[in-house]
Order: sequence, then C-alpha cells, then structure tokens
Amino acid sequence: MGRSILGKELKQWIEEYPLLADITHLKEVFWLNPNYQKNTGPLPFTIEDIREAEERLIRFAPYIARAFPETAEHGGIIESPLVPIPNMKRELEKIYQNDLPGQLLLKCDSHLPISGSIKARGGIYEVLEFAEEVAIKHKKLAYEDDYSILADQKFKDLFSRYSISVGSTGNLGLSIGIMSAKLGFKVFVHMSADAKQWKKDLLREKGVTVVEHNADFSEAVAQGRKQAEKDPNMHFVDDESSRHLFLGYATAAGRIKKQLEDLEITVDENHPLFVYLPCGVGGGPGGVTFGLKQVFGNHVHCLFSEPTHSPSMLLGLLTGMHDKVSVQDFGIDNKTEADGLAVGRPSELVGKIIDTQIGGVCTVEDNHLFACLSLLAAAEDLNLEPSALAGFAGYIHLLQSQTGKVFIEKQGMDSLLDRAVHIIWGTGGSMVPESEMKAYIENGQQLIHLLNL
Repeated sequence: MGRSILGKELKQWIEEYPLLADITHLKEVFWLNPNYQKNTGPLPFTIEDIREAEERLIRFAPYIARAFPETAEHGGIIESPLVPIPNMKRELEKIYQNDLPGQLLLKCDSHLPISGSIKARGGIYEVLEFAEEVAIKHKKLAYEDDYSILADQKFKDLFSRYSISVGSTGNLGLSIGIMSAKLGFKVFVHMSADAKQWKKDLLREKGVTVVEHNADFSEAVAQGRKQAEKDPNMHFVDDESSRHLFLGYATAAGRIKKQLEDLEITVDENHPLFVYLPCGVGGGPGGVTFGLKQVFGNHVHCLFSEPTHSPSMLLGLLTGMHDKVSVQDFGIDNKTEADGLAVGRPSELVGKIIDTQIGGVCTVEDNHLFACLSLLAAAEDLNLEPSALAGFAGYIHLLQSQTGKVFIEKQGMDSLLDRAVHIIWGTGGSMVPESEMKAYIENGQQLIHLLNL
C-alpha cells in the first residue's frame, strides 16, 4: 500500500502530474504555470490598499529615523539599493559558455536597514500598523501627528501592556522582534528547528523571548497562534495568511519603478522585466509579485525559486491544492540550509492570489546556492545568505533551459531578450556574522564546479 495524499496514492498523483516524479526525487525542475496571465476573478487587494500601506510607512518615517539613526539619511524610509551586477553576469556566462542577454541587477533586500532581509518590509510594516492601532485606540496619537513622538517613554509604557507573537524560520522573527522590542512591546518569537543559532542569539540580545521548537515552520506558527489565542492583548503575526505582511511587501513595487527610472531603465512592451524571487511560505515573493503586476502589468514576469527539499509553493500551485498539501505528504523532508525557505506548507492566502500572476517556479539544490553565494561575493563583493541566492536558479533556467525557451516563446519575447531586464531579489544576508559568512563562502568555493543548473 503506497502513501495516500488527500485520498489518492502517490502513484496516481504522479500519473496526473508527471513532474512530481522529479520533484519527489529531489531533482531540480522548472515548472511553467498553465494559469499564467489568465483572467481571474476579483482579488482581495487593490492598488489602493498598497497606496494606503505606503502612506502608513511615510507617517512612521519620522519615528523610524529617530529610533534607528542608520535610516535618518533616507528620512526613515526602509529601502534597499537596486544595483547592476555585470561582473556576476560575466562569471555566469563563462560557466555556461553562452551569452546571457539583457541586463542583470540585484535588489539588495539583503541590506535593508534594521533587520537585513526582505522581512524588514512586511514584518516591520505589520508591527507598525499594530502600534498605530493601539496608540490611536488609546487616544494618544492622531494621523496628523509627527510620529517621532512614538519614541517617547509614554508610548513605550503603553506598548508594554501589549504583546506580539510570531512563528518563524529566522528572518521574519528578526524583523518582528527588533521592531516590536524597540517600540516597547513584549515579543515572543517561536523558532523552528532549522532557525540559525545566531538569529536566536541576536533576538535574545534585543530583549525578545525566543521559544525554540524541535519541529518545522508550520508547527512554530501553530504554537505562536495558540499562545496569542489565550491573551486578548497579544497580536499574532500570521506568516501563513497575513494581509498586513502581504501589503507591506507589495509596497516594494512602486519603489522599484522609481529606482529603474533613476537608472534610466525602461520597462514596456519592448523591454520586458523578469524578477526572480526566493520563496518560502510565499508572503514576501507573493506580495512583491502582486505589487509589480499592479505597477507594470504584463510587462513584468515573476518566477519563484524554492529548495529541492522544500518545494511547498510549487506543490500547492501544481496540484491546485495550495495549503491542503505539504512537502512531507509527498515524502520530501523539508531540510535545507536555506533556512528562510524551509517551509513545508504554502500560504493559502498567497497561493490563491498569485495563481495567475507568476510565470512559474523552479527548484534549486543547496549546493548551487552556496556556489552562487561564493561567486557573487568574489565578483561583486556582495554577501548574501544561502536562501537569498535562489533567484539565480530562475535566471539560469529561463535563459539556458528548454523549458525557459518555451516560456519565452509563449510570451512572444524571442526578439526582445537583448532589451530585457532581469532582477534577482537578494532577500537577506547583511546581518550574518562574519565568521559564518566566511564559512559559507569557503564552502561555496568548493562547489562552483557544480553550477551546471
């Protein structure tokens, strides 16, 4: 008797979706989304929701500048550079002995201030929204106020009566923990077994209560949720289905538009934009994709990348079952060095929203993440953590594989590739301790010869 998944044997699933044979054997795959750019029903968010989120971040900017002086130079706006990486492109062309057409850039969310990852967008945004709600409820704040007053002791005293709880593999915990503790909230971060020790240590230094679980991401989230249900003054940040996180991530799109304009880079029907996003539970890449689609429409094409051992979003989209299936259901262990992507079950909210908005999903082996990490450090002097390199797999698959060729032909872009722009979303890394980063780079140097995705 084989394994039964939602009433069907694994063999039946593979007959229905043949790609599952390679996925369950942990092979790298590139899946094209058959629903891509089909007409869809009304979505739960609009461009107005994104604008409202951006306005909230602008209101909080004076507070951010005061509480985190490293952001003062940019007026308290939490943003990262978008940089060309021509040397990395040349190194990849040497490895693949082939021209890679178009421009290649890196979105350095690895270097976002405060918590050094893409989670500084959604995570910090949700904490700020909750803080605003509490302060206004207690009639201590009005939308017209200078929000820098939130750094005053009276607000810390107020916020200390409330708690925030979250389940995380690492980076979301950092962003929630650092911002919540700074405001004065009590914070509980439930960490999954794959969370890096340095992330737990850093949170404890900031006064955060870290609750360790010998289980994966889904269990850490479940425990955080359970804790919050018992306390009316505790806000639970639900990485599996939070609209607040999603909208925080979505605000990145308008900023990318401005950065591309500053670099004099055009995105239109003759200059397509490709964006490659590492994917865990899906909130970060899903929110960014939704925002980009609102801004650029059919001129932008987003592709997700997941570890071969944690292809949860791919399984959810491929089968149409979304959060009803997990990688463990298909006999996949969810063990990867890409801790931010070590998610066994995808977000229900995100999977259904982006079902027609992403072009496809590829999977990548850990060895290839380390190889790209080392290559990027040498070529561009940019240090990212392993999970943040996943986007390079999508870039190579698109331009080097037969499946990528099919995608390009389907979209009618064969003649446009020389004018295309490719953005790798570098999701984290600047807060990794120096000794740990050195070990990552040395490990990757031994693996560069395996970079034949």
